[in-house]
Amino acid sequence: MSLTSYVQDKHLTIELSGEIDHHGARGLISGIGAKLETYLPVACSLDFRGVTFMDSSGIAVVLNTARRMKELGGTLELTNLPPQARRVLTAANIEKITQIV
Repeated sequence: MSLTSYVQDKHLTIELSGEIDHHGARGLISGIGAKLETYLPVACSLDFRGVTFMDSSGIAVVLNTARRMKELGGTLELTNLPPQARRVLTAANIEKITQIV
C-alpha cells in the first residue's frame, strides 16, 4: 500500500494504490494523518484509482480521515472507487459521512 499526494489551493488529493487490508491500514491512517497535519487542507480527496483490494479496514481509513477533516473544518470526498471498494464502503453506509464522487 502506498500513497501519493499533492495540494492545490488548500485542496489535498491523496492517491492510494495497492491493497488496503488490516496490515496496511494502520500505516495509511498514520500517513494520511501526517499529510493532513502538514497541509491543513480545507478539502481532501481520497483517490482510490490504484486500489486493487480493500477489506473492512478501508472503512477505518475513511472514518479516521473524515473525523480529522471535520476537526479541521474541512470536507472529504472519495473518488475513483473501484467496484469492490465501492461495495465495501456502500455496505457501511459511508455516504452518510462523506461524499462519493
